[in-house]
Amino acid sequence: MAVLRHEKPEWIPVWCTVDPYNQPSREDMDPELRKALTEKIQWRDGSGAILSRYLGLDIIDRFGPPIASKRRRVVVETIEKPNGWSTVYKTPCGELREVYARAESTSMPYCQEHLIKSAADLPALASVFEDEEFYLANGARDSVQQRKAQVGDQGLIEGNLPGTPLGMMVRVHSGVETLAYLWNDARSELHSLFKVMEENHLRRFRLAASLGYDILTGMDDTSTTAISPAMFAEFCLGYTDRIADAVHAYGAFYAHHSCGLIRNLLPLYRQTKMDAVDALCLKPTGDLNSITEAKALLGPRITIKAAVQQLRGNMDNHAVVAASIAQMFRDAAPGADIIFGMAGEPNRKMADHKFVAQECIKHQRDYSVMAAQP
Repeated sequence: MAVLRHEKPEWIPVWCTVDPYNQPSREDMDPELRKALTEKIQWRDGSGAILSRYLGLDIIDRFGPPIASKRRRVVVETIEKPNGWSTVYKTPCGELREVYARAESTSMPYCQEHLIKSAADLPALASVFEDEEFYLANGARDSVQQRKAQVGDQGLIEGNLPGTPLGMMVRVHSGVETLAYLWNDARSELHSLFKVMEENHLRRFRLAASLGYDILTGMDDTSTTAISPAMFAEFCLGYTDRIADAVHAYGAFYAHHSCGLIRNLLPLYRQTKMDAVDALCLKPTGDLNSITEAKALLGPRITIKAAVQQLRGNMDNHAVVAASIAQMFRDAAPGADIIFGMAGEPNRKMADHKFVAQECIKHQRDYSVMAAQP
């Protein structure tokens, strides 16, 4: 929290996330840790906090807000299939259908058919968002406060929510190809849809912020790889400020999760009221050369939550990996505006995770803002 408040943190925080995509190999895992994590990781089960404690790291307990929704005019029908499912939305403006399949090797879902096929579908999608009413699930406030108490002064709790309407079109509703046609042929219709989506998002963010999260994050994710600066400037600048204002009104911070190719978007991020960029990735995952470059483009006001990527690279030479981590921390100095995040890696043993975590711990105080004080 000291980093997000732009105070003088005594160390550069480092935390670890675990989810169905990002989880360590069980091959050399301690039996107690294996039991605590369970075999099937879920999105909201607190596994990241468990692994962070085990590794001696700070904690960001990231889980979606316990919010439910209901509809009055739109009928939703889901048909389960052996290898996936299809969902049909029956709206006053027509029907929409999406189809998801599960990969055989991982059982993770992927989209086969998006809701939006052409501009003719946009009014129906607007109906879907306009019709949705949000409410707190049973025990929502108690469950969030319980998670917050469990973390205590070891870190913070973070809630994940939808990203910008533009980002959600890329990642969920239309896909890249259809959006490219809409950008060229149906710009005004997109603006009309995005206005309705924003009102939906504001209702959801305000309700989530009322639960006492430390930070709420809009998940644009890798959709940013397909978003140009011109598109972000037109569709996302005002949206980002209005969402941030809504979150700030409840005393929480707002982060923008964008782990795609965002180098050319950072000067635009700098113009907004967002408090943090979440999951900022250096090359080869992203397109930024260094933390130094990212800080120069973002300025001092926006906190960088950067990915620790050494686990994804070659781990054969520990001396090289250690030198890379040390350089990463040197680039972060003075660390008043940086938080580093590891992710569980399925192709890495627990020994690899321990090594990277210990190298991070070795440097997190040496390059903090307090260490830079005379």
